[in-house]
Amino acid sequence: MFLEKIKFFIPLLGFTALFVAGNAAFFSVFGLSKLFAGATLSVVFMASSLELAKLVTAAYLYRYWGIINTFMKTYLLVGVVTLILITSGGIFGFLSNAYQGATIEFEKQSTTLLYKEDRLVQLEEDKVYLKDELEQSIATLPDNYPTAKRKLREEYNPKVLEINDQILGIKQEIGDLKVGLIETGVDVGPAIYLARAFGTDIDTVVKFFIFVLIFVFDPLAVSLVVAYQVALTGGVRKYEVPEKKIVVKKKPKSIKKTTWKKEKVKELEPTPEEEEELALRNKVRRGGIGQGKT
Repeated sequence: MFLEKIKFFIPLLGFTALFVAGNAAFFSVFGLSKLFAGATLSVVFMASSLELAKLVTAAYLYRYWGIINTFMKTYLLVGVVTLILITSGGIFGFLSNAYQGATIEFEKQSTTLLYKEDRLVQLEEDKVYLKDELEQSIATLPDNYPTAKRKLREEYNPKVLEINDQILGIKQEIGDLKVGLIETGVDVGPAIYLARAFGTDIDTVVKFFIFVLIFVFDPLAVSLVVAYQVALTGGVRKYEVPEKKIVVKKKPKSIKKTTWKKEKVKELEPTPEEEEELALRNKVRRGGIGQGKT
């Protein structure tokens, strides 16, 4: 592939793994510190050490998987999976806290708006009830009692006017709240839009996206760390010895060579006595000594 041919691909992979793992650790530590707010500093140190240990353990398991015993292998693997779940829980706490901080004012205004709308419905029902009661009271009186009917109207009119004033005031408050919701809803506008699109509430949509993020975030960080180890070692783990072809070389047949040693013979010079003796022997051989002429 193209990226594998680039010289800086392995450093890029290592930087990406470190960057994703660092962000996951930050969000997790922050979320856990909010969960245990009574000991924030202690939780930060504890969670940070566990995050570092998780990454180192994942790399160690890849490199030395074949030489560590079964108990150690199982314990470390369970530890890494458990730390991934803890990190995901911390990220969930961080994102939930951020969502609540962004929507707390929106929720306050929404709750107030619902209360005002219910109050408006109740006042309108009270107004209708007063009018019906007034009509029924007037109907019970004879037609020749106009004064009594007028008094009844005068008695009910202030009540109806008061309800009308309350209705107008609540309608004004509802209008202001709706305008405030539009301004506040900018921060959570996408969530509101998705909630309306899927026909559900905002909390359900946000929870769904938070779960999607936490199921991808930290597992991806650990996977990238292992991938960096694979790229760094070339797929050969630390304890593995690459296979080498054993070539058996045939020994050449030994050639026996006969070495002749030349011995140097020293020639010895004869002594004077040996020379005289040798000369006498030569004369005897020639017949020159001890033989007379006849």
